[in-house]
Amino acid sequence: MVYSIVAYGDPVLRKKATDIDKDYPQLDKFISDMFETMYASHGVGLAAPQIGKSVRLFVIDGESFTEDDETMADFKKVFINPVILKEEGDKWAFNEGCLSIPRIREDIERPEQITIEYFDENWNKKTEVFDGLKARIIQHEYDHIEGILFVDKLGPLKRKMLQGKLNDISRGKVKVDYKMRFPKK
Repeated sequence: MVYSIVAYGDPVLRKKATDIDKDYPQLDKFISDMFETMYASHGVGLAAPQIGKSVRLFVIDGESFTEDDETMADFKKVFINPVILKEEGDKWAFNEGCLSIPRIREDIERPEQITIEYFDENWNKKTEVFDGLKARIIQHEYDHIEGILFVDKLGPLKRKMLQGKLNDISRGKVKVDYKMRFPKK
């Protein structure tokens, strides 16, 4: 099932998501639906708040970045109840976008490397270190479950310049080729 992506301005995108447990209803189907929604929206990551569910879960498939980094070819993961334990290394800029904020892309600086603890889709607990594009995608999706959006990382002047476009997105005044739900439409 393909969910609608929740647009900028919806309160669910600003809530800190809650942990889930092994008894979460139809978790396998939910994860499968999240991947299906992400692919239908042409994304590389999708966090549960982006489909209106305030739970600590996100999915990633970095295959579309294989040309930039060949290790991304098999970078498909599920992160349940993740906690970033450490961010380190130099910050570097990369042009980011977001399915919930269509048609806006900005250079965002993030630390080069992270250490993250999470459960995979089989409830195996993992602690792993990621760097480069992998770390960046994880940090972006992790921000979603913390109620943070990539535009929050911009300076005040840049955010003020984008405010009109952000307001248009929340009103549904944006063209997208995937299903979206707009809070002020």
